[in-house]
Amino acid sequence: MHIDSFEIVPVRVSARTTWLHILLHTNLGLTGVAEASLGNRRGLPELERFFALVRDRPLPDVETYRRRGRSMAARDGLRAATAFSAIEHALWDLAGKAEGVPAHALLGSQVRDDVLLYGNINRMTTERTPDGFAASAEKAAKAGFRALKAAPFDGFPPRSDPAAVREAIDLGIRCLESIRAAVGPDIALKVDCHSHFTEAEAVQVAERLEPVGLDWYEEPVPAADAPATRRIRDAVEQRLAGGERGFGVEGFAPLLDERAVDVIMPDTMHCGGLTEGLAIARAAADVGVAVSPHNACGPVSTAAALQFCAVAPGVESLELQWGEVPWRPDVIEPPERFENGRMAIPAAPGLGVTLLDPPA
Repeated sequence: MHIDSFEIVPVRVSARTTWLHILLHTNLGLTGVAEASLGNRRGLPELERFFALVRDRPLPDVETYRRRGRSMAARDGLRAATAFSAIEHALWDLAGKAEGVPAHALLGSQVRDDVLLYGNINRMTTERTPDGFAASAEKAAKAGFRALKAAPFDGFPPRSDPAAVREAIDLGIRCLESIRAAVGPDIALKVDCHSHFTEAEAVQVAERLEPVGLDWYEEPVPAADAPATRRIRDAVEQRLAGGERGFGVEGFAPLLDERAVDVIMPDTMHCGGLTEGLAIARAAADVGVAVSPHNACGPVSTAAALQFCAVAPGVESLELQWGEVPWRPDVIEPPERFENGRMAIPAAPGLGVTLLDPPA
């Protein structure tokens, strides 16, 4: 058995989002699926380069692929890292299908049967006001989530307009206060700041948000600035989280070496794939940092992240981009489902899902 072709299958979700899927086809009829989403891109030319490393290769051969492609992925930026990771996911899907076992059985010993989800309500919230965020949060809580995340500081104004910056900060804080009032004290509430703040602003905003009772405060400044992140962590009451766009163990080492965050957030769709994600999780466990995979894309990405969660140490939760479109669960078979805010680890071969056409 060998890989003889691949195809790209984009699914348009909204003005902000396209789920970009890849299918690796073999000469014996098995197909491996993965996701390579980057915002609203409907293609990723870098996939051709990494597909060339597996074309006509025997299966499964994940480690040979990693040896051949990892340095190129580490060197050439986010798009290359995403393409490399997607091919790796699809190879694990094929390997599991060929063996008749879930991918996580080939990655290591299973340590959990399900994982706590947190619902990211940011993209479903088109009315970017306190009332709009509160309404989204109420819907998510009623759907069963026990943890939520929002990014109410998005749309941040240019630094050349200090009055607008102050207004944007005030609005974001009011939105978080409104979410807390809507869902009560028992829902874990996280905020993603998308690196909009200066170091001084990050501390000031965190202090103003203390009455909200945040579960974590995510990337108030760029995670690449590990020393500043560590200083913020030392200065605020909330837990700090970050690291969603790092590649490889080396990409996360500064945050871990500095003990700059309480929660590290590797995204297996960008960090180098499932194997690399596990190495990052083990490095985090060695220094007592919790793991919560970043996962702000579609159901296929979630299926891959669940394989990681099945075997990775220190996993406390998994992100689920929720509410952007009602047909999200039905893009895969079996449909994406969760219960009481938790999602079960699939037991079917490979990643455990088949890609379907979205409902009309």
